[in-house]
Amino acid sequence: MKTKSIKEQLKSYFVFAALILSLLFTSVSASAQATAAAPKIKNVVLVHGAFADGSGWKGLYEVLSKKGYNVTIVQNPLSSLEDDVAATNLALDRQDGPTILVGHSWGGTVITEAGNHPKVTALVYVAALQPDNGENSVQWLQTAPPAPENGVLNPDDKGIAYYDKAKFHAGFAGDLSKEQADFMFASQGAFHAKGFLTPVTKAAWRDKPSYGIVATEDKSITPDIQRNMYKRSNTKITEIKGSHVVFISQPVKVANVIIEASKKL
Repeated sequence: MKTKSIKEQLKSYFVFAALILSLLFTSVSASAQATAAAPKIKNVVLVHGAFADGSGWKGLYEVLSKKGYNVTIVQNPLSSLEDDVAATNLALDRQDGPTILVGHSWGGTVITEAGNHPKVTALVYVAALQPDNGENSVQWLQTAPPAPENGVLNPDDKGIAYYDKAKFHAGFAGDLSKEQADFMFASQGAFHAKGFLTPVTKAAWRDKPSYGIVATEDKSITPDIQRNMYKRSNTKITEIKGSHVVFISQPVKVANVIIEASKKL
């Protein structure tokens, strides 16, 4: 058998070494990219608003879950601000680490208070109310004339406010099918209107990063009210064309805002 010359042996060695280095670089690079792409925060807690329940979050839940997020949906009793905050805090207590807290509509008022929980690292407001210390929800709802499609009814003799069935589709869920809107109407919780009058005691957005989604076709909370609240609080604003339930009609776009919040902390 012919023995390789020293020159040939060195050549083989350097080729082998170059191959090993190339494989190591590829592995390290892929690992770095995976680390950069992975969310810094994996827990997301979703808080629904008035005239709704947690079932509306299903589409957003599916988008986030497929991307590796641990999603928890709060079922608000809607009996008072304090009760809804307590329900949200129970969900936050169960999280195993830092959490993004998301609120829709009235749920924005809830997360403004519940967001003081130590596990909450960022707040995401989806077509949501965002009062400051000492402010209540009604104060902001009265800062612009309601859209003609708006169907929030006066409280009944039990103090419970409902949404007018005749206006629910156009006023609440205009970019969903009638069948979807009918289901949402049928599953809405009994919202005790006193919650709208209860002031926030400590606004979490003053201390934690906040992201706000303006639903540009919203007929329940006027888009300009959303913009004004978010600008006042220095919230990062994303505008999405959609109805008040933009998280149902545009779940991927809403998910992208939550994902952004999870990666920037």
